[in-house]
Amino acid sequence: MKHYSDVESIERDLKIFKLERDIAWEEIKAVKEEYKENLKPLNWVQSGLKFLGKYGLTVLLKKILTK
Repeated sequence: MKHYSDVESIERDLKIFKLERDIAWEEIKAVKEEYKENLKPLNWVQSGLKFLGKYGLTVLLKKILTK
Protein backbone atom coordinates (compact mmCIF):
# COMPACT_ATOMS: atom_id res chain seq x y z
CA MET A 1 0.00 0.00 0.00
CA LYS A 2 1.29 3.41 -0.94
CA HIS A 3 1.67 6.07 1.74
CA TYR A 4 1.18 9.66 0.70
CA SER A 5 2.94 12.62 2.22
CA ASP A 6 0.95 15.41 0.58
CA VAL A 7 -2.37 16.14 -1.07
CA GLU A 8 -0.79 16.93 -4.44
CA SER A 9 0.53 13.41 -4.89
CA ILE A 10 -2.87 11.98 -4.00
CA GLU A 11 -4.58 14.23 -6.55
CA ARG A 12 -1.96 13.35 -9.18
CA ASP A 13 -2.48 9.61 -8.65
CA LEU A 14 -6.26 10.04 -8.73
CA LYS A 15 -5.97 11.91 -12.02
CA ILE A 16 -3.76 9.13 -13.44
CA PHE A 17 -6.24 6.46 -12.32
CA LYS A 18 -9.13 8.37 -13.88
CA LEU A 19 -7.26 8.68 -17.18
CA GLU A 20 -6.41 4.96 -17.13
CA ARG A 21 -10.06 4.14 -16.46
CA ASP A 22 -11.18 6.42 -19.32
CA ILE A 23 -8.71 4.76 -21.70
CA ALA A 24 -9.91 1.29 -20.68
CA TRP A 25 -13.54 2.37 -21.18
CA GLU A 26 -12.79 3.65 -24.69
CA GLU A 27 -11.04 0.37 -25.52
CA ILE A 28 -14.10 -1.56 -24.35
CA LYS A 29 -16.36 0.60 -26.52
CA ALA A 30 -14.10 0.02 -29.53
CA VAL A 31 -14.19 -3.76 -29.00
CA LYS A 32 -17.98 -3.63 -28.70
CA GLU A 33 -18.27 -1.77 -32.01
CA GLU A 34 -15.90 -4.25 -33.65
CA TYR A 35 -18.04 -7.18 -32.49
CA LYS A 36 -21.22 -5.47 -33.65
CA GLU A 37 -19.63 -4.94 -37.06
CA ASN A 38 -18.47 -8.56 -37.26
CA LEU A 39 -21.93 -9.89 -36.41
CA LYS A 40 -23.72 -8.08 -39.22
CA PRO A 41 -25.28 -10.49 -41.75
CA LEU A 42 -23.50 -8.87 -44.68
CA ASN A 43 -20.13 -9.67 -43.11
CA TRP A 44 -21.20 -13.30 -42.66
CA VAL A 45 -22.18 -13.48 -46.33
CA GLN A 46 -18.88 -11.95 -47.42
CA SER A 47 -16.93 -14.38 -45.25
CA GLY A 48 -18.93 -17.29 -46.65
CA LEU A 49 -18.31 -16.19 -50.23
CA LYS A 50 -14.58 -15.85 -49.58
CA PHE A 51 -14.50 -19.35 -48.11
CA LEU A 52 -16.50 -20.81 -51.00
CA GLY A 53 -14.23 -19.06 -53.50
CA LYS A 54 -11.11 -20.53 -51.93
CA TYR A 55 -12.73 -23.95 -51.61
CA GLY A 56 -13.95 -23.84 -55.22
CA LEU A 57 -10.50 -22.88 -56.47
CA THR A 58 -8.98 -25.78 -54.54
CA VAL A 59 -11.48 -28.24 -56.02
CA LEU A 60 -10.89 -26.86 -59.51
CA LEU A 61 -7.11 -27.19 -59.16
CA LYS A 62 -7.46 -30.76 -57.87
CA LYS A 63 -9.59 -31.68 -60.89
CA ILE A 64 -7.10 -30.10 -63.30
CA LEU A 65 -4.09 -31.75 -61.67
CA THR A 66 -5.64 -35.22 -61.36
CA LYS A 67 -6.53 -35.49 -65.06
